[in-house]
Amino acid sequence: MNEPRIKVISINIPKGANVIIGQSHFIKTVEDIYEVLACSSPHLKFGLAFN
Repeated sequence: MNEPRIKVISINIPKGANVIIGQSHFIKTVEDIYEVLACSSPHLKFGLAFN
C-alpha cells in the first residue's frame, strides 16, 4: 500500500473571498459538502471538484 503524502502548494485567493479546502476519497462526502453549501444561502457562489 502507498504511504500517505502531504504536498504543500500555493493558492492565490482573491481579496474578500472565503475558501474552504478539504480532501476526501468518498463521493458521499463531496455530496454532503454540496448540500450544506447549497442550502446555506441562495446567493452563495461555489465550486466543487472530485477526482
